Amino acid sequence: MNKPTHTTAIPKLRFPEFAHSGEWEVIALSKLGEIVNGLYGKSSEDFGKGKPFVTYKQVYESSKVDFSKCGRVEIREGEKQNNLVKGDILFTTSSETPHEVGFASVVLIEPNEPTYLNSFCFSLRPFSLEQLQPEFSQYLFQSAAYRKSIRTLSQGITRFNISKSAFLKLKVFLPKAPAEQRKIADCLTSLDACITLEQKKLELLRTHKKGLLQQLFPAEGQRVPALRFPEFAHSGEWEVKRLGEILSEPLKEIEKKPNQIELLSVKLHCKGIENTGKYPTVTERGRPYYRRYKGELLIGRQNFHNGGIGIVKDENDGKICSNAISSYLPRNNDDIVFIFYYISREDFYKNFSNIVNGTGQKEITKKEFDNIKIHIPPLPEQRKIASCLASVDALIEAQSRRIEVLQRHKKGLLQGLFPRVSEAESAEAAP
Repeated sequence: MNKPTHTTAIPKLRFPEFAHSGEWEVIALSKLGEIVNGLYGKSSEDFGKGKPFVTYKQVYESSKVDFSKCGRVEIREGEKQNNLVKGDILFTTSSETPHEVGFASVVLIEPNEPTYLNSFCFSLRPFSLEQLQPEFSQYLFQSAAYRKSIRTLSQGITRFNISKSAFLKLKVFLPKAPAEQRKIADCLTSLDACITLEQKKLELLRTHKKGLLQQLFPAEGQRVPALRFPEFAHSGEWEVKRLGEILSEPLKEIEKKPNQIELLSVKLHCKGIENTGKYPTVTERGRPYYRRYKGELLIGRQNFHNGGIGIVKDENDGKICSNAISSYLPRNNDDIVFIFYYISREDFYKNFSNIVNGTGQKEITKKEFDNIKIHIPPLPEQRKIASCLASVDALIEAQSRRIEVLQRHKKGLLQGLFPRVSEAESAEAAP
């Protein structure tokens, strides 16, 4: 028996009004649209002025084209280049890994002026915007079935590419009823709008924290901060001290069996301490390892100037670091969280990039770190500032988790609202 030209499948999740609308079609991209190439024949002198063009980064980073982020390219009079139209689906053609090839970004609105596509991407121009609706396309080309197909198609050794002719042979799932495309697109678009709103709230919180970090600590050349809590308004100037006067490294024994204990890592840009899930390989000439405990301030000496700073939390307690990561506790009764926030300001730690040294991996020495001077108020004011900033961090963390929940929900919908990969494979194999 001959195989049919179209095979079909049904998604796991379906809106009630389409429950009896039958199976989705599996259609080759060549039946849905044609390839339109990006810019060609351009030199570096042509860029930076002229008409807008969609960059590779735009296609890679977003499922829909934002024309406000376009680059500029000079298009001379009479020059023949393909400009974009509503419904065009833009694809990246190559990447260093097969997982990043074939990312798609859709032109959802008609450009208000001639707009072009970079030469490292191409577009699929649908024959019909009713058959392949733009709003639906931006989610269709995020689906698991498409991503698996495109990874299988990519070829290369050091860089992976996709052939346009092979790309057109790829098959995608489409509901037979255009109304079902619109329903799916409306559902996912509303969820994306919700995620975007929550992300804006997160950015506002981060901006608020950045402002507090600038105002709650003295600016360069000052002895008091610009913003002070009322109860400390008349408490006088902050004292100048070296970090070596305030902090000390706790005495610890070298861990005898480090290969049995999980490694910690200090993330850059003051993003905390993480459990790596890795265990060190021990060599005779390797660095020694030490256990780190809750409340200790960790400094990645090789990346102090990049914000390799964090405090050990409950989930990190008792795990290990090499001596490339120093551990500190207060010598007296100072607040370790206050000290963390003081030195975790970007305009503070970036100043020390000029003192790190070394012939290979550069790092700040213990002496250099100890000699860093900071301004420090009495303990009650330290605690007030630390508590204020910690409460903002808690809000940021809660908001980040809220976004993660929404993103997981979206991922689940993308998996459920489109037929799964296994269904695609079984449909392709149907007699």
